[in-house]
Amino acid sequence: MSKLLSAQEAARIYHTNYVRNARAVGVLWTVFTICFAIIGMVVFIQPYWIGDSVDTPQSGYFGLFHYCIGNPITGELVCKGSALDFGSIPSGAFKTAMFFVGISLLLIVGTIVCFSLFFFCNSGSVYKICAWMQLAAATCMVIGCMIYPDGWDSEEVKRMCGQRTDKYTLGNCTVRWAYILAIISIMDSLTLAFLAFILGNRQDKLLPEDFQVEEKKEQGKFDCVRTIRSLKILRHPALGLL
Repeated sequence: MSKLLSAQEAARIYHTNYVRNARAVGVLWTVFTICFAIIGMVVFIQPYWIGDSVDTPQSGYFGLFHYCIGNPITGELVCKGSALDFGSIPSGAFKTAMFFVGISLLLIVGTIVCFSLFFFCNSGSVYKICAWMQLAAATCMVIGCMIYPDGWDSEEVKRMCGQRTDKYTLGNCTVRWAYILAIISIMDSLTLAFLAFILGNRQDKLLPEDFQVEEKKEQGKFDCVRTIRSLKILRHPALGLL
């Protein structure tokens, strides 16, 4: 009996520590998810995916939809492009990249909205939903980053970066910080998704196997007692069933 009680006590201690650690990790996961959403917004809005260098014929920079190129006479930057006006975006590849990066951003915002489900649904299920959304967000960001260089052969990019510029060849221009941040956000999203899957499955590992076996035995005994009581009721003379 003492051994059984000590096993139960150890299981409770293990359960308490595990839940405490899981909550701490869950808080960190929530904070980094919000940070990832902020990164996604910056990557989507900022026009610093590629830019000029000391060897470019014109100064300027390009984003997913907004870009600025220097006037060859005055040197003043002339900016164009809007997310609401697809016709102002200089390349079809830029439009496609903007679409996928935008979907990635919406998925991450959706993940934050799903935080409210923790008050109504099982936490393990919510973590798994968020994990799949973050994995989908990472996939969309990968597609956007891979498609974006396909638009470097547009006339506007060549005007800034030189005629040697082509698809996946940047010529005299350089990659700017927003593009690098987008690539970093992919790793961030994959890490968050992996962590969410672990947190979602934590309920299956809360108790040691021995204690789970004891619980199953107790449940089996309870089911047997309930079955016997049901048979006694059926055999009652007033019912006359058995």
